[in-house]
Amino acid sequence: MHYMLQFYENPEERGKHHDPARVDAYFAGWTAFIGKLAQSGTMVSGNGLLPPDTATTLRVKDGKRAVVDGPFADNEEILGGYVILDVPDLDTALDWASRVPCVTAGSVEIRPILPPPGA
Repeated sequence: MHYMLQFYENPEERGKHHDPARVDAYFAGWTAFIGKLAQSGTMVSGNGLLPPDTATTLRVKDGKRAVVDGPFADNEEILGGYVILDVPDLDTALDWASRVPCVTAGSVEIRPILPPPGA
């Protein structure tokens, strides 16, 4: 079964991207985690995301498009990236999610992926 792990980071965690004293350790943790996922054979795909200020949100109401710069939600934690796993069950996905570097400074959402039509 495929699950998506979505990584949410709080502002302090995101700030490590630009802090010379913490950036190397921050990315070393992510590199190690993604490396373990890849070596395990459970990772299908995944990507990190640029910051929310690079996002564009689209809404369509009464046939009219409304385009807004920035993310849809205004909250403390932001979506920083995701991976798709191919694992036998939710418990295995939870095991991987518990190892995500941002899990103690944010959250990890685990969501099953819809199977392709006809599958």
